[in-house]
Amino acid sequence: MSKSPITCHILDSSLGKPAAGVEVRLLEYRHPARNQGEDSWEPLAVGATNSDGRCLDLLTWNGVSEAPASETPAKLRAGGLYKIVFRTKDYFESSERKSFYPWVEVTFEVVNPEEHYHIPLLISPYSYTTYRGS
Repeated sequence: MSKSPITCHILDSSLGKPAAGVEVRLLEYRHPARNQGEDSWEPLAVGATNSDGRCLDLLTWNGVSEAPASETPAKLRAGGLYKIVFRTKDYFESSERKSFYPWVEVTFEVVNPEEHYHIPLLISPYSYTTYRGS
């Protein structure tokens, strides 16, 4: 099985457990010159964290590296800006907990599209922390 070039891992630090079932969205920034002067984000992928709090297949097809004949994988661009959005509100509400942040957005630059980009996220109902993982 091949991993996506962009992966993430979410831990719920208030419980000391992985955050399973969190919706994850990946978007690519489109510069104004390419979109009639308006900044915009193009959706690339949607996924969800597994029972271990990981989303490893954002830019793959059900864990395989080859696309179906009718689809082409999104290619990361050197210097491209990307945003990963974690929909945390639904996760906290599923355990009857309130939270301050309905989602967490992490914007990052892909310097080398051949590298792997891993974005860990530590969440609690009223805070979050992220960093570039390995």
